[in-house]
Amino acid sequence: MFSRFIKNPLALKRLKRFKELKRAYYSLWILIGLYGLSLGAELICNSAPLVVHFNGKSYFPVIHFYPDDTFTGSGKQTRPDYWHIHQSDEFKHHPENYMVFTLLPHGPLASLDQQDVQVADRVTLKLTRQPMVGTADIRHDFTIKRAFRLGAFVDRDDNALRGQSVETYFELPGDVKNAIARRFENQDASSLSRTIKGPGKKPLSLSLSTFGKRREAPKTVRLTIRERASAESGEKLSTRLAFNRNLEIESDDDATSLSEVWDRITDEEKEALRRMIALRFEDPVEPYKLTIGGNVYVAEFLKEDVRFPFRPVKDHWMGLDGAGRDVLARILYGLRTSMTFGLLLVLISYALGIIAGALQGYYGGLIDITGQRLIEIWSALPFLYVMILLGSVYGRSFLLLLICYGIFNWIGISYYMRAEFLRLRKQPFVEAAKCMGISSSKIIFRHILPNGLIPVITFFPFSLVGAIGALAALDYLGFGLPPPTPSWGELLFQAQEYRWAWWLILYPSLALFVVMLLGVFVGEGVRNAYDPKRYTRLE
Repeated sequence: MFSRFIKNPLALKRLKRFKELKRAYYSLWILIGLYGLSLGAELICNSAPLVVHFNGKSYFPVIHFYPDDTFTGSGKQTRPDYWHIHQSDEFKHHPENYMVFTLLPHGPLASLDQQDVQVADRVTLKLTRQPMVGTADIRHDFTIKRAFRLGAFVDRDDNALRGQSVETYFELPGDVKNAIARRFENQDASSLSRTIKGPGKKPLSLSLSTFGKRREAPKTVRLTIRERASAESGEKLSTRLAFNRNLEIESDDDATSLSEVWDRITDEEKEALRRMIALRFEDPVEPYKLTIGGNVYVAEFLKEDVRFPFRPVKDHWMGLDGAGRDVLARILYGLRTSMTFGLLLVLISYALGIIAGALQGYYGGLIDITGQRLIEIWSALPFLYVMILLGSVYGRSFLLLLICYGIFNWIGISYYMRAEFLRLRKQPFVEAAKCMGISSSKIIFRHILPNGLIPVITFFPFSLVGAIGALAALDYLGFGLPPPTPSWGELLFQAQEYRWAWWLILYPSLALFVVMLLGVFVGEGVRNAYDPKRYTRLE
């Protein structure tokens, strides 16, 4: 049948029209290339080396299993940890023993230890200056009766400010003066917050609390003045200093940070900070308050601790999932799983649909009516409930999922094949075949079927895309493939649990989007190739 197809002028014409749509043609080859790449995933992403040369012998772990005892002499018949064996003295101190790993030496099922993830081994000391806050209790004439930490704004002692006018140092807007006057007149007043200018035209925040009428008018009113972080002033309220394990400064934010902040810290405070930095290399440390140059600073000790899932790093380009497994490896193996499942599902369901539709359309009558009623009953069964029931009885597996989905997915294509056979069975070439005494099976599969494959061919790419999306959806819901099978849907389920792990959202979604988009482009090209009209447009 295939040789007849490739020699058919009409088929060659349709193939030429498909190639003319470059988007579909290139998408087909890209999709084939990606699937071929996933079929050789063991040669790209694998925790087992390609070749091991040990004690004069060569081993090939990719194609053959070797127990741990072969390389360690431990007597264990379990799977060896090749990466740790490669770091042992037998390989480090004996050049004749070596291993050749794949490009990405991480398999889809291998969970890494936290110490195996390489991150910068340093502690960052973040010093954040706390905004200054001061208060002043003023009289009717705006003279200061009491001040608390207000002197820090004007470089004077709080006691030296007593009796002086607050307007000597701060510019008070008119609405602030009116609000103060209302309080001295014992009138209700709402809270107020305004930006004022302090010494050197520095922007400050002044606030008045809510005031309620009292039995007697107050003798003083409290003003609260806070420092504002002004982008216009370019003032920097925090700086970062990175320390290595030798407690030496590796880097700072800029050239002046070290001299402006660290050099102004007292020796006692420096020693206390170094002790906490050394402790932070092993355990978390609480923030620490200290005073530098009359200003209060909060010291935070930041260190990147490895917690799964973990962000992309040098050896793990797409990060690690919640179990410490390489996301890139799971996406690549998940591509193979998705494409294989989709192809097998479409082939099985189309085979069932072609047979059912061919029998109904060719024989018609009672067989057709009976078949239609049975299909209606079968399509009314809830697929998801059947899947849950069989999964709880037999356990989740690739084969069970394929069978359950296949026995429900053939119904749609059977309608199209039934219509094709109903149309073609009255054609002259079919009547001639019957008159010649050719058996019904030969007429169905050799004469009618090749002429009725247009629905199968045009719907195939779209059905493949639908099968891939359905598998991802079932895995996302927890009714798909059993763990720890690599799956895009399972990665997306983890992304819902760890919403801050952007790499678990981005990369699986991007892989699913690209594959489905390529499939849609291929389907569009096939549909246009079989369209009897050269160009179509909506009118």
